[in-house]
Amino acid sequence: MREKKKSDIAVLLDYAGSYKGLTFSGLALSGVAMILGMLPYICIWLVARDLIAVAPDWSRAADAGRYGWMAFAFSLAGIIVYFAALMCTHLAAFRTASNIRKQGMAHLMKTPLGFFDSNASGLLRNRLDGAASETETLLAHNLADIVGSITMFIGMIVLMFLFDWRMGGACLLAAVISVGAMFTMMGGKNAKLMQEYQAAQDHMSKAGTEYVRGIPVVKVFQQTVYSFKAFKEAIEDYSNKAGRYTVGVCQVPQSVNLTVTEGAFIFLVPAAVLIAPGALAAGNFAGFVTNFAFYAVFSAIVSTALARIMFAASGMMLASTALGRISQVMDAPVLEITDDPKEPKDNSIEFRDVSFTYDGADIPAIDHVSFRAEAGQTVALVGPSGGGKTTAASLIPRFWDATCGTVYVGGIDVRDADPHVLMDRIAFVFQNNRLFKASIFENVRAARPDASREEVRKALSAAQCDDILAKLPDGMDTVIGTEGTYLSGGEQQRVALARAILKDAPIVVLDEATAFADPENEALIQKAFEVLTEGRTVIMIAHRLSTVVGADKIIVLDNGRVAEEGTHDELIRKRGMYSRMWADYNHAVNWKITDREVM
Repeated sequence: MREKKKSDIAVLLDYAGSYKGLTFSGLALSGVAMILGMLPYICIWLVARDLIAVAPDWSRAADAGRYGWMAFAFSLAGIIVYFAALMCTHLAAFRTASNIRKQGMAHLMKTPLGFFDSNASGLLRNRLDGAASETETLLAHNLADIVGSITMFIGMIVLMFLFDWRMGGACLLAAVISVGAMFTMMGGKNAKLMQEYQAAQDHMSKAGTEYVRGIPVVKVFQQTVYSFKAFKEAIEDYSNKAGRYTVGVCQVPQSVNLTVTEGAFIFLVPAAVLIAPGALAAGNFAGFVTNFAFYAVFSAIVSTALARIMFAASGMMLASTALGRISQVMDAPVLEITDDPKEPKDNSIEFRDVSFTYDGADIPAIDHVSFRAEAGQTVALVGPSGGGKTTAASLIPRFWDATCGTVYVGGIDVRDADPHVLMDRIAFVFQNNRLFKASIFENVRAARPDASREEVRKALSAAQCDDILAKLPDGMDTVIGTEGTYLSGGEQQRVALARAILKDAPIVVLDEATAFADPENEALIQKAFEVLTEGRTVIMIAHRLSTVVGADKIIVLDNGRVAEEGTHDELIRKRGMYSRMWADYNHAVNWKITDREVM
């Protein structure tokens, strides 16, 4: 039997946790406040009845003053109770939004690290933080207004038919037309337009974040106009969808809605004209005038009630789309953790018939790949771009899990290891390492938070960072990114190597670690490699083939498959893909501009 899907309100209340009761208290108080807010209208009717009955001798209306004070007391009580209701709902809303953010972050902490490669941080932030903020409005205001509006609407129907059902029906007609107009705007297929509008907003947020982050590169290559194209298209798409919804869908229904709600009195006049002759003939003209005065005043409450319903319905729709965006985060794949973790026996790595396909892709990134790196060996992954080198390396620490086949570390399936134990055994150096906006000391110590200053200093020295520390104003206490203190790509790479050295993990994964280094930094990085890789199992990804000549084994990956395998000399003798790559590499390295005659 299929499980019944929870309503949006039920989902939000689940996030509220222990504050769910506070939400219900606020809703109950909101209903009471609306009832108290309607009682003054009855008091006004009583005042009008007594005054009309004794006109023109107003002094005989002895109870008119008492009814007036009662109206004032009910109004004041309604305001106080409504304030208390909003206090309850606001406290619950803030806590719920906080819980959404906390649970979302906790869930993201359990996702594979590869998930963040295909989901930009700006998009995730908009989905989680922005959507959580939108739920605050629903819980803090809209839910209370919905309950209050329902209470008010029921009370309206009772009051409308309490004194004169014909005048009450005329006022109710305005409410019926208004509800129909609101449903036209927010119901049926138009709800899908709101989802498209929110999707366009997400896309614009993502494009904006990517554009801002890419500004330095854009300026270097003077591609300002072309780089703005994607962001401009995202803005235009958002503008078009917003215009399509507001103008194409809401313009006419909203005009009708505002006209009938603000002018509900118009419906009352024809009813009064039809009723007046009968009341006059029956000798009950005073009662007719009293009722008309009541409904004339009461018609003003129709617009208030319907405006509350409209904004509440809008809030419900926005919250629904917000929950949809939140669910995209909460539904992110979680790294499965075994209940019976096994300890790796050594530091060997083995791929056994491993394949992996990214979500949404038709072709596997790696296809039935098998190789083995013995403990202490250096194995290089080389091949054309897009051959699957980085993908293969990312499966070792479980950035992703293999689609089929098995990755072994220390003789056990990586899925059978405790993720924390697995991560402790592996150090990473990527081609584009990012440093935190913190001191050099804190950036390096992130690898091992309990490390002493002396241990951090030794790691920096081993990573050939002494010249970097010497030029910084506060040495390793200098905060990166403040007062114009920045490091070059090669210098950042050396600091990242210090982080890996401090971690002292027995397995090292190097992904194009010298990609952005100039010759001077590359020479220093190679010295740091000697310290980092000594006695460790190393998986090295490189395009510069000179860095892998001394590897114990070279795996050539092409289109996700193992094309060749062996040492440098063995692969040269095979005269296959690696041999051709080596020849091309040497040709590129030895290429230079020569003098030639200008014709």
